[in-house]
Amino acid sequence: MWHHWEQYPRRGWGWTSLWIALLTGIAYLWHLGSIGLVDETEPLFAEAARQMLVRQDWVTPYFNEVTRFDKPPLIYWLMALAYQVLGVNEWSVRLPSALAAVGLIALAAYAVRRYGRLPRSTVSGTLSSTWPAVWIATALMAFNGEMIAWGRTGVSDMLLTGCMDGALLCFFMGYGAVAHKAPWYWASYTAIALAVLTKGPVGIVLPGLIIVTFLIYTGQLWAVLQEAFPLKGLAWIALVTVPWFVLVIQANGQAYIDAFFGYHNFERFTHVVNSHSAPWYFYGLVVLVGFAPWSLYLPMALGRLRLWQWRRWQQTPRQDQLGLFAGFWFLGIFGFFTVAVTKLPSYVLPLMPAAAILVALFWQDLGQRSRADRPPLPRSVLVLGILNGLLFLVLGGVFFSAYGWIATTIHDPAMPDFPLALQQSSLLARGGITFGVTGLAIAWGLWQGQGQKLWWINLAGMVVLVLGTLLPTASLMDSHRQLPLRQLAQIIVEEQKPQEAVMMIGFEKPSLVFYTRSPITLTRWYNTSLRYIYGPILSQADPDTFLMVSQPDRLPRLGLQPSDYEILGDAGAYRLVRLPKAFFERHPMRFPTVP
Repeated sequence: MWHHWEQYPRRGWGWTSLWIALLTGIAYLWHLGSIGLVDETEPLFAEAARQMLVRQDWVTPYFNEVTRFDKPPLIYWLMALAYQVLGVNEWSVRLPSALAAVGLIALAAYAVRRYGRLPRSTVSGTLSSTWPAVWIATALMAFNGEMIAWGRTGVSDMLLTGCMDGALLCFFMGYGAVAHKAPWYWASYTAIALAVLTKGPVGIVLPGLIIVTFLIYTGQLWAVLQEAFPLKGLAWIALVTVPWFVLVIQANGQAYIDAFFGYHNFERFTHVVNSHSAPWYFYGLVVLVGFAPWSLYLPMALGRLRLWQWRRWQQTPRQDQLGLFAGFWFLGIFGFFTVAVTKLPSYVLPLMPAAAILVALFWQDLGQRSRADRPPLPRSVLVLGILNGLLFLVLGGVFFSAYGWIATTIHDPAMPDFPLALQQSSLLARGGITFGVTGLAIAWGLWQGQGQKLWWINLAGMVVLVLGTLLPTASLMDSHRQLPLRQLAQIIVEEQKPQEAVMMIGFEKPSLVFYTRSPITLTRWYNTSLRYIYGPILSQADPDTFLMVSQPDRLPRLGLQPSDYEILGDAGAYRLVRLPKAFFERHPMRFPTVP
């Protein structure tokens, strides 16, 4: 099939386009908007984008009447555009992330097709086909936990990955091209500018670091500086990005500089922010789990680069250096965020496509050698295949055993009944069967000497797992964790009097702000809550009541008795009540005023 497509590339691209559409449709678009926004981060982005439409202010993001300086505006602009086309809903919130994932996978397919070719075969004397690497790379990119999680979530991480990794791929296609280099370099500079508008300085610092170290290693730095017009490129990046930064600083002054450049960039790299600390090996675990099961083959895929043989790489033609570039891409991002003090799983999302390319080239090499002379599998590959099968069998056992411990292990006050509901569902059994059957299929493949085809078995298992277990589990979790908040939001919309204040006390769930379309006082701490909101509420003359969302068993901690409030609704773990402002007057000692 592959070599037939070498003769008829249009046919190959036709089938490959269908392949990519199927993969990305399942992984990123299927039931994309079927569950509500997930607290606590996703609603912050969704509401900030909605506020841009409401306020017609495309410079300063707002959430809950307060400026939000965490991220630059590109993700908000794209969400707002989707709102105008598709309406204000979950689909619109998540569509920019999903399309960023789809676009990145399509671009990677093109790059691997052009530059994923192996060196001339020592057995047949012919050039190998790149189609296997294209199909494997796109499959691995689409179906790994990190990409699926953030490709289906309305935050900025996948958009940053799409822009940053798109810039790296465009750079390499310009670097490897014999002619017509300039359009690819311009595309790379444009993608870097969009990455800066997505997340700030990291959008240019990180790809710049990767590209420069790669060029120094290959001895191509001076040549590329001459052909890639970096001064023009930097000027173009500045032209695209600087105007918004000037406008937002003009509008908000030093507050924006301190919050965005100081707190959200410099301090995140040099200090622990929001308690997001982790040990030095944290990202090793993230890659192992987030890129599973493909991560088992990643060490060998990196090892086959033989980075210590730098003279050999300097003599290798540019168009044969895609694997090397993917190695620098992977290691650059991994090392950069390992050094950073604040650590989050999403920070290494941009290295997942590089990992997919590395493993795809490894498997293509394995398949090519197998077709050439049918040798036995290398012992190292056989060992990895055995570990691969054991991983699935062990996970299958974990899923089946979860019936005995999950209800007593998971404790989330936002969804207290979820563990029991999961235990009573068939989802754990589905997951266990999927893992078990996949593990047995891998064992059968190894027994038949088909180790080079294990990626097909892994992919089939991942697809069934996503469709049969993960998406239904997300829906079940939504019904317990997020649906009650949407139900209370609907009651608030129906019952709220004009200018009546709404408070959420004891926890912060920003989705309530998005679904009520109104500002809400959010505070996590009970011992300061009413002291904090007492003054602002009494400062409003009308109406003489306010609404409060809390948990029924925690209302007494606020000094409230059932006779003090009117219950408007109960949903899940939450209760919505109405309190008279006069209550403060009758109980001044219980709720002292704010000085």
